[in-house]
Amino acid sequence: MSSLKADFLQLCEQIKRGMELSHAGFEPIYYLVFPPSEILNVKRQTPAWVAKLQNDYGWKVDVFSVADAIESVLREDPRWNLWLVADEKNPLAWRQTNESLANALTATGSKFTKILEDKLTTLEGTRNALLLITDLEALHPYLRIGSIEANLQSKFHVPTVFLYPGERSGKTSLKFLGFYPADGNYRSVHIGG
Repeated sequence: MSSLKADFLQLCEQIKRGMELSHAGFEPIYYLVFPPSEILNVKRQTPAWVAKLQNDYGWKVDVFSVADAIESVLREDPRWNLWLVADEKNPLAWRQTNESLANALTATGSKFTKILEDKLTTLEGTRNALLLITDLEALHPYLRIGSIEANLQSKFHVPTVFLYPGERSGKTSLKFLGFYPADGNYRSVHIGG
């Protein structure tokens, strides 16, 4: 198994090379794949990684937290207070709660996907911009990043790095959190895992 440090350095070099080694139509999407057991370690390392990307490679790193974006979508939903009251009354009703939250996050014109698209749009044209997407585990059990990536096809104009807790399955497939079925619909470069 490779180490997080080695995988991160390989990621940095891959981003640096960028489209030089890629086929036509390449979108600069990278996944740093790591075992789910390393989630806390990755969170601890992230500030140092951001500093390294900025200081050693000259990137202007913008960090996008999936957890913060999900919280924003849910707090803005008119059902927010209703969910809080329902949770107080029956805190163990996880299935019902998850279904309701998933519906809010996946509604037509997903607000979560729109927030990510807006972030990508604001970075477009910014010299040396790099988007680092953290907290992917917050998508469980509501969404999968592969489907979000597919919905945003042709929107990735700046290098975008996903810190992905999961496992590689073959050359192009990933298993989110290590227990979801392998998904081969990624159009990205996978490092680690």
